[in-house]
Amino acid sequence: MSSIFSIFKRGLEKTATRVSRSVAGLFTGVTAWTDETFEDLESCLILADFGVNASTAIVKEVRDQYSRGKIATSADIFEVAGTLVKSMLEKNMRPINFQNPGPTVILFVGVNGSGKTTTIGKLAARFAGEKRKVMLAAGDTFRAAAVEQLELWGERTGAAVISAKHGADPAAVAFDAATAARSRGADVLMIDTAGRQQTKKSLMDELAKIHRAIDKACPGAPHEVWLTIDASCGGNALSQAREFSEVAAVTGIVLTKLDGSGKGGMAVALNNEYNLPVFFAGMGEQPDDLQEFNPALYADALFSTGEKN
Repeated sequence: MSSIFSIFKRGLEKTATRVSRSVAGLFTGVTAWTDETFEDLESCLILADFGVNASTAIVKEVRDQYSRGKIATSADIFEVAGTLVKSMLEKNMRPINFQNPGPTVILFVGVNGSGKTTTIGKLAARFAGEKRKVMLAAGDTFRAAAVEQLELWGERTGAAVISAKHGADPAAVAFDAATAARSRGADVLMIDTAGRQQTKKSLMDELAKIHRAIDKACPGAPHEVWLTIDASCGGNALSQAREFSEVAAVTGIVLTKLDGSGKGGMAVALNNEYNLPVFFAGMGEQPDDLQEFNPALYADALFSTGEKN
């Protein structure tokens, strides 16, 4: 567990440092905390992408405990914030909906550049390491590089890859992949999709068609629909979650590039706004840097660097 915590700690270091310095600067040496101080604390959390609702809730709890004489230092604030963030994130956590017998079909959606294809590859390595038989489907047929990248991951992990020629119907690829996964006794099938459509309607139509094709080949599938989001893209991540949740029946989130900026609070904002569990978090380039999301380790990594005073 300590080695996993070190990955969280390293991945969230920029955010933790940013927040700890800001909070310590606001509260260290201050004899009385005022309304202005609490407003500055809320701004600090919002700037780290915790979201307005979560930031307001954290500040409300800090203000309440301060008024009752229970806290007095910036270190106390970190303890309050960490406990509350852990509680917020845990309420939506659940196990992956693995099917027994398989296949478990996981459909990946998200904009170009969010890390879908790389995430699928890293998860293929993870699931294969768990002795699961993995298959991949290159449903992003409009981007040749995505197909090639997925095929490379297939070679690395021993996962069979179902693909088609450039520009082929993604729904047909999904149907063929789900059919093959059933006939070959796969445990997990992960399906990549195109990251961008010209309009919301075309995106809705394409994903609905893929859904129907998967369900036809494997009744009841997909069992999970995971939205990959680049955690460093700020408020745009929330708009992505809103758009894809409306059109794709999203069941969970994979956050990528948490190490890329000082705005790692996005896990809290997304959880609070959309009540979706975060299943995995990417905190670096190496396969092991994609970790199963753990609210306690996340909260500890963010708030364990508070400066004592």
